[in-house]
Amino acid sequence: MGKRIYLLNGPNLNLLGQRQPEIYGRDTLDDIAETCNKVAVAQGMTLKAFQSNSEGQLIDWVHEARQNADAIIINPGAYSHTSVALLDALNTFEGKVIEVHISNIHKREEFRHHSYISLRADGIIVGVGTQGYMLAVQALQNML
Repeated sequence: MGKRIYLLNGPNLNLLGQRQPEIYGRDTLDDIAETCNKVAVAQGMTLKAFQSNSEGQLIDWVHEARQNADAIIINPGAYSHTSVALLDALNTFEGKVIEVHISNIHKREEFRHHSYISLRADGIIVGVGTQGYMLAVQALQNML
C-alpha cells in the first residue's frame, strides 16, 4: 500500500470559487481535491480530503491521521493565526505536515503574518494560488 495523505481544509475554504476570487481564484475545493487525488495516485499514494468550519472537527481528523496517514497537507484558513489547539494536535502527529496558503499571508493584514501551524510544519507553501496544494502532494513524494 502506498503512502497515505490527509488533506485538511479549514473555515471558509468550502466557499472557494465563490469567495473573493481575486484573492483565492476560481477553483472550487472539489476541483482542488480531485486534482490532488490524481497527482497522489500517479505517485502511488492515496489521498483523503476533508473540510470543516469547526476547529474541533479539524483536531479530530488530525487525531485520526495519527493512525491512518503518513502525512497531512493542511490549509487551516484563519485558524492558522489563532489556534494553539490545532498546533497541539499537529504536534502529536508523527508524520510529515505541509501547510498551504493560497494567498501570500505575508502581504496581507498584519494579523495574518503569524501562523501557529508553521511551528509544526515540515514545509510551507504560500502565495502560489491553488497550485500550492498540488506542489504539496508532489513534495510529499520526496519527503516520505
